[in-house]
Amino acid sequence: MVTRFPVAEQTGERGLRAYLLHTSILTGRQVLVVLRDRVTLLQTLLFPALSMIMFKVVLGDAIGQATGQNSAFGTVPLVVLVGAMFGSLAGGVRVTSERKTGLLTRLYVLPVHRGADLSSRVIAELMRILLGTVILMLFGMFIGWRFNQGLIPAIGIFVVALLYGAAFFSIVLALALSASNIPLVPIMSLVSSLFMFFNSGFSPVSAYPGALQPIVANQPMTCAIDTMRALAIGGPVADSLTKTLIWAIGALLLFTYPALRGYRRAASSAA
Repeated sequence: MVTRFPVAEQTGERGLRAYLLHTSILTGRQVLVVLRDRVTLLQTLLFPALSMIMFKVVLGDAIGQATGQNSAFGTVPLVVLVGAMFGSLAGGVRVTSERKTGLLTRLYVLPVHRGADLSSRVIAELMRILLGTVILMLFGMFIGWRFNQGLIPAIGIFVVALLYGAAFFSIVLALALSASNIPLVPIMSLVSSLFMFFNSGFSPVSAYPGALQPIVANQPMTCAIDTMRALAIGGPVADSLTKTLIWAIGALLLFTYPALRGYRRAASSAA
């Protein structure tokens, strides 16, 4: 008697079905990589959480007196966005490392959909940002953060965090995959630090020197923080939300194609 085994289903590397299947598999891989990188994971969660407490202890009363509201409504959005930025930076370093070790090339020559790996990185990054936002906002409850406007605005807060994180990650990917070997960490760390200390979550815009106020008021992080604050406690949201959408969509339109082109070049260069 001959034992017959079921014939394995053949899946090509093209088409929507292959794209969805391969993306789901590679997303699982990316999530495992993030979870196993405990140092980076703690850095993107622990550092913002400690910063949240520090800002509350050191600056909380001063900001509260200047703005007339609990400083947590600026501090919590600030640390959420900082966590998103530093986590994205770690993702950029990781893709640079995998490019140098040849992993991207190995995936490129395997029967895997061409868009699956890059898509999986974006999906895993959005999952990390969402999880980080949930954890940091739970921490924020202890210093006074609340969702005072109901369910829909609360969902909007998470959407703003994801949109901001996706836009920043597109910039990081485009730089990480560029052929010019741009020093990713120094450049993006400097940008992140400038954003972190010159925004409306760290201090009211009116507290900055007059020449800096227009820059601080209209930089991407301030716009996102003001939107998240308004969605949490009420108040005008249209202006800050419009600026946030302009910054985020502009970054996605400007850097998505270079990231896609850079990924293809990086993956196929040694193939």
